[in-house]
Amino acid sequence: MRRTLTASAVLLSASLFSFGQTIPLQPPVPSTTRADRKDIRHDRRDIRHDRRDIRSDRRELNQDRRDRHGDRRDIRADKADIKQDRRELRQDIRNGDTAAAAKERADIRADRKDLKNDHRDLRSDRRDLRHDRRDGRSDQRDIHHDKRDLHHDRKDLRGDRRETRRDLRDVRYDRRKAHLKK
Repeated sequence: MRRTLTASAVLLSASLFSFGQTIPLQPPVPSTTRADRKDIRHDRRDIRHDRRDIRSDRRELNQDRRDRHGDRRDIRADKADIKQDRRELRQDIRNGDTAAAAKERADIRADRKDLKNDHRDLRSDRRDLRHDRRDGRSDQRDIHHDKRDLHHDRKDLRGDRRETRRDLRDVRYDRRKAHLKK
């Protein structure tokens, strides 16, 4: 059976050569270089996006720091206002001016309300700072992973190119071998 198949293959190739035709090229093993190039493009895009996210997170972090400093400044100002209003309240009570004392009490209540809101804003800004730092670290990790993926995709691309060259070399060798038998 095997001899018959081999003999028929030889006869077929001999008849093709006699009519000026060659053995049809066997396509090399399908390459995945296109997919690897696509992966590399995607990894580079991911790195760009992660770097953009890091820049955005840093801007947000700096804005939160500015907000925090502003809230601290407001807290100091509100405490100073309360201190001043209490001093004026004591003075008005000593002088017997009840209308001015009532006004100072209202001012103290308003300043305490502002102080409470500023403390709430300060806590919120601290929480935002923590989240922005965490996002920055997460984006740094993402960049690290994307760079590693990019490295592996490049290695895959080089391996696929090597395999393609090997396959083409084998096809050329087979073609020359068949041509020499002719």
